[in-house]
Amino acid sequence: MPRMTSTNDIRRSFLDFFEGEGHAPVPSSPLVPHNDPTLMFVNAGMVPFKNVFTGLETRDYSTATSSQKCVRAGGKHNDLDNVGYTARHHTFFEMLGNFSFGDYFKERAIELAWQLITREWGINPDRLTATVYHDDDQAFDLWRKISGLPENRIIRIPTADNFWSMGDTGPCGPCSEIFYDHGDHIPGGPPGSPDEDGDRFVEIWNLVFMQFDQRDGEKTELPRPSIDTGMGLERIAAVLQGTHDNYEIDLFKALIAESAELTGTAPDGEAAASHRVISDHLRSASFLIADGVLPANEGRGYVLRRIMRRAMRHAHILGAKDPLMHRLVPELVAEMGGAFPELVRAQPLVEETLHHEEIRFRRTLSNGLKLLDGAVSGMTEGETLAGETAFKLYDTYGFPYDLTEDALRARGLGIDREGFDVAMAEQKAAARAAWKGSGDAASETVWFDIAEQHGGTEFVGYSTDEADGQVVAIVKDGARVERASKGDDVLLVTNQTPFYAESGGQAGDTGTLCDAAGLSATVTDTSKPLGRLHAHHLTIEAGEIVIGQVVTLAIDAERRARLRANHSATHLMHAALRNRLGDHVTQKGSLVAEDRLRFDFSHPKALEPEEIAAIDADVNAQIRGNANVVTRLMTPDEAVEAGALALFGEKYGDEVRVLSMGLNGPADYSVELCGGTHVSALGDIGLFAIISESAVSAGVRRIEALTGEAARLWYRDREAKLLSAAETLKTSADELPVRVAALLDERKRLEKELGEAKKTLAMGGGGANGAKAETIGNVKFQGQVVEGLDPKSLRGLIDEAKAGMGSGIAAIVAVNEGRASVAVGMTDDLTSDHDAVTLVRAAVEALGGKGGGGRPDMAQGGGPDGAQAEAALEAIRDALAAA
Repeated sequence: MPRMTSTNDIRRSFLDFFEGEGHAPVPSSPLVPHNDPTLMFVNAGMVPFKNVFTGLETRDYSTATSSQKCVRAGGKHNDLDNVGYTARHHTFFEMLGNFSFGDYFKERAIELAWQLITREWGINPDRLTATVYHDDDQAFDLWRKISGLPENRIIRIPTADNFWSMGDTGPCGPCSEIFYDHGDHIPGGPPGSPDEDGDRFVEIWNLVFMQFDQRDGEKTELPRPSIDTGMGLERIAAVLQGTHDNYEIDLFKALIAESAELTGTAPDGEAAASHRVISDHLRSASFLIADGVLPANEGRGYVLRRIMRRAMRHAHILGAKDPLMHRLVPELVAEMGGAFPELVRAQPLVEETLHHEEIRFRRTLSNGLKLLDGAVSGMTEGETLAGETAFKLYDTYGFPYDLTEDALRARGLGIDREGFDVAMAEQKAAARAAWKGSGDAASETVWFDIAEQHGGTEFVGYSTDEADGQVVAIVKDGARVERASKGDDVLLVTNQTPFYAESGGQAGDTGTLCDAAGLSATVTDTSKPLGRLHAHHLTIEAGEIVIGQVVTLAIDAERRARLRANHSATHLMHAALRNRLGDHVTQKGSLVAEDRLRFDFSHPKALEPEEIAAIDADVNAQIRGNANVVTRLMTPDEAVEAGALALFGEKYGDEVRVLSMGLNGPADYSVELCGGTHVSALGDIGLFAIISESAVSAGVRRIEALTGEAARLWYRDREAKLLSAAETLKTSADELPVRVAALLDERKRLEKELGEAKKTLAMGGGGANGAKAETIGNVKFQGQVVEGLDPKSLRGLIDEAKAGMGSGIAAIVAVNEGRASVAVGMTDDLTSDHDAVTLVRAAVEALGGKGGGGRPDMAQGGGPDGAQAEAALEAIRDALAAA
């Protein structure tokens, strides 16, 4: 069998083979699924084609091939715990696949599979075994005919392992799996045997024959049966590179070698599991970040954080003195960047995120492991760590449950999961790793029906504020209707519209809709179902709307102008942020509303005032330059090659709008892919003002800003407040800072003098109000009530009183705004018979409070009822008398 030179060769040869057989090559979709809200991440090659298989979507090809990025680390499909300890478990993997959407079926699928693996790749047929579903005689006969395999190597499997379904209802069908025999020197038996879980026979390809439609427990033949296949790239690379261990392929060898080099450890032996965890999790974390996921405390971001921290703990195990993960990214990009350009584009953000997160995690890791070591001290192999302790690691030190479990695995210890779950009950929602659902709303069938019947809405609003459109669909209360009349609230779809639908952060247009026959309606919003349709949210005020009717649509032009200015300013600010802070800055969300703009971006720390001022100045300089905004239409690849910013994960069509604005020397100041509406020239923005900068989440900052008239009014309001303050202080606006500084100095001086006066008064300098000593039992006692004294001064006053008494007990109750603080102190010779804490607690109780504490010679407390200050002193006297 010929040895393939690299994993990249294998991927390329697979895609080239099927492209040569007429299949459309389809780039990998992002790891965050857009078409299935039940999934946390794309976990199989067919996920991006799900709506095609169900008939909700059609494409301009009937056969396709892809190498789809997949992650299984959360929810139902979760391989995280096994990574590092087996030969084939990964959190990130690539699924090679070929797909037929009603074109060919079983015979052609088996022919193509057999031709690729035995002829193109030269795998010895004697090493191959096929499985079929137990009653799929057709597949059994086709395998025998096409491959020539003996019947004892075409195994009938009666279990669900060889019958695939999308869910309880919908497309389903039998499977046929291809297994490779690594040889009798490796333990394990063929599929269907008692030893099938061994490593000798490894499934390398699964052919799904999508043959039936399952409804109400009954299966009927699909009118257009389809094919979905999946081949793990890592598994087939192991076969073609002569190993049974995925971590021995060239890709992982390169990553592990770099990990070993940077940590100064051997790539094998005791360190092997740690290197494997690091190399696998590096891939998952990097691709998730490239696809727009950032570490968080819930949802996808929480799973990402778990993956990252598990890898970082293994870096700690290897003895890495400094953050390691970010230093491995260049090697990963070198290995996989050619096939996945989004990884190259996101490299600065990936490195910055990994570095920042590892610095944060290292601050708690050491303490957490010390706590764990202490908790398991004296435990022997087979014992179980208390769930409460595992929860403390999670709650206090940020250790996910699986990280603690993984740390104990090498010691042969378990965890009381039930106890952990009980302790975590109140925080379960935020910490749950098996989060189901996604940020995207489920696509309703009604919108697919409209799109399939009429195609997408043509947007003509780049060049006009008003246009005619023909009504193609009316949706009321979630269902399509033929007509709507006065008083109805409906969603209306026309074949073309000047109304921009909310997307890319820009708010949807509002406006009016009418016709010559008396129709009048107000459009309150415009949304974008499926990313293709423009749905006008409208209330009919007069007349009637029917399917096929031609209506006139007019946007609120003044509102649109404000939206355009804010959107263009967002682009300029994005460029200014990258210029000032670095290329790691990437847009993480935005809001372009009529009255303001908001921009979220990746950055690990708060901006300094000087940085904010510089960014504000840079944007306004571009506005004053008044350069024209240039729009070009390109393919996504051409746009990125031309330097346009495009975060992978956004869905772009075959043709994209590329906006260039401003000048930075001979180059454009900002170049971005954007379908939004923008000013024609930057001077139309008028003015730009940053009004706030804040944190959104770990590694994500937010800037809010205003433009045009809103920015002018904001500055005008600030000026009015400045003048009002200057008038109040009887000075000019120019002198106001000096005047305020002088007042603050004066206030500090007066506060200091007042404090000294209060202390003098408290120590008896106020005549009749001064404290007088008395004797209780055989102990000298000095107690007093003082108004307005800072509680922080009590301890010093007590010390001074004790020094003046020689031997005795001093107590002071300070009353401030209705509340009271009390302090009691005694000379050292009395602590054997009396306790300051006991005396303070008696006073605190009289003040309506609880507790109080300190040392036997000095204690302090407080209560809410300052009116009982004298009663508090009396309580101390009573406690002394009873002692």
